[in-house]
Amino acid sequence: QVQLAESGGGLVQAGASLRLSCAASGRTFGDYASGWFRQAPGKEREVVAGIDWTGDISYYSNSVKGRFTISRDNAKNTMYLQMNSLKPEDTAVYYCAADRLFSRIKDGSVGYWGQGTQVTVSS
Repeated sequence: QVQLAESGGGLVQAGASLRLSCAASGRTFGDYASGWFRQAPGKEREVVAGIDWTGDISYYSNSVKGRFTISRDNAKNTMYLQMNSLKPEDTAVYYCAADRLFSRIKDGSVGYWGQGTQVTVSS
């Protein structure tokens, strides 16, 4: 079992930055690929970014590419999402997720989820 806890959400104005953190406990976090998802009101949950267990391979949705950066520190059992140039359309609940298979991060069929943190971007 892996337990995940997000932090760092909040209310910001368009153009601002936020950094989300996801603290893992339980199993060795370095054994898992991980990623960030988000769900806006009335919309389905979508993948934002993913990163393999080494931190060497990452990918981003087209909507955040060039603005968001995913990273991880396995020694601290923590994953991050640096979000720059935030837009009102980035408003959503952001979830971190983990799974042994990187492919499951991409398709959302992950085994472990955090409880989510709200990000609200005002115009």
